[in-house]
Amino acid sequence: MRIFIADKLASFAAGRLQDLGGKVTTETGLAGPALTERLADVDPEVLVVRSTKVTAADVEAARSLALIVRAGSGVNTIDLAAASRHGIYVANCPGKNAAAVAELTLAHLLNLDRRLADNVASLRAGVWNKKELGAARGLRTRTLAILGLGQIGQDVARLAQAFGMRVVAWSRRLTDEQAEALGVTRAETPEKAVAGADAVSVHLALTPETKRRIGASVFEAMSNGASFVNTSRAEVVDHGALAAAIAEKGIRAGLDVFDAEPAAGKGEFTDALRDNPGVFGTCHIGASTHEAEEAVAEEVVRIVAAYRAGQPIPNCVNLATRTAATHVLVVRHADRVGVLANVLGALRQAGINVEEMQNTIFDGARAAVARIHVVGEPARETLDAIAAEEAVFSIGVTPI
Repeated sequence: MRIFIADKLASFAAGRLQDLGGKVTTETGLAGPALTERLADVDPEVLVVRSTKVTAADVEAARSLALIVRAGSGVNTIDLAAASRHGIYVANCPGKNAAAVAELTLAHLLNLDRRLADNVASLRAGVWNKKELGAARGLRTRTLAILGLGQIGQDVARLAQAFGMRVVAWSRRLTDEQAEALGVTRAETPEKAVAGADAVSVHLALTPETKRRIGASVFEAMSNGASFVNTSRAEVVDHGALAAAIAEKGIRAGLDVFDAEPAAGKGEFTDALRDNPGVFGTCHIGASTHEAEEAVAEEVVRIVAAYRAGQPIPNCVNLATRTAATHVLVVRHADRVGVLANVLGALRQAGINVEEMQNTIFDGARAAVARIHVVGEPARETLDAIAAEEAVFSIGVTPI
């Protein structure tokens, strides 16, 4: 099993993967054609990435590639369509960096309120400016609106509550019962969540529905002078609308993600918001703590171990939730060589495509039940041909 690690992982990861029987190649800093060429040379079965983009060209270059693991939560840097076309599992490590991102979120909230970065810059310039930079509202008794209440959003809510903040939250699947259990107030829309809030924090996964969702309507609903933090994905925020809100409403923004981030860990930064005086940025460091890196690496090892053992892939994001299957064929049969081959042969001869199949073995390994999801109802003669096999005990078909 050849494993290619394209980004930095916790130091123990390579050894643990080697213990699974993997031949591990670690080469960081590759991108674009250089990565594609190297993948073609190594031809790994497993590719592990963190921030490195995986394109259709990369997928096609690695002919043996069967599993891509994103050592993080999002998978927007991976061409999922290309991976799915080639039957390649794509898995991620959700929630493993939640504590680290939540801590950075609170750091941004504190900085926006207490102007820590401005204080540091002033002192380094040789200017003592307590009169201007000492004014702050404080977080206690203030209201924080959280947009997206997954694991990271929940961790942020708990930390904010520990600071004495009131939390209002919006999330697509958040119920009143869940909100009550978390001690937050549920809002029906992002706009209603941010209305009257002193601070807003975004924790949305990037999907077609969330892309640029945090735009003009949300910023118009925010209070003048409110703080805005995004440590999720740059693409969920309309940065033009954010710039307008900074200029017109005095919004102060703490951002860990930007539209124009360098592909490598170090490089020139030319994002449109770089020089905006209302923006206080960090270099996409949300998950960059030892605790988070170790937790993510443990999850990477767990995913690869499952693949190695032929088990279901944990956190797989590109499996079909619904197929074209219209019927389920249920075959009780003796656990013998060739029985299923004959069943599939009959279906093939009838021109019936199999979408999914599960064969369950009973105690003693003498009998089994196959559940075969097919497109189209098999004709009576096809069923009779399968039932005629001596090792088939019974056969039935039901619509899905």
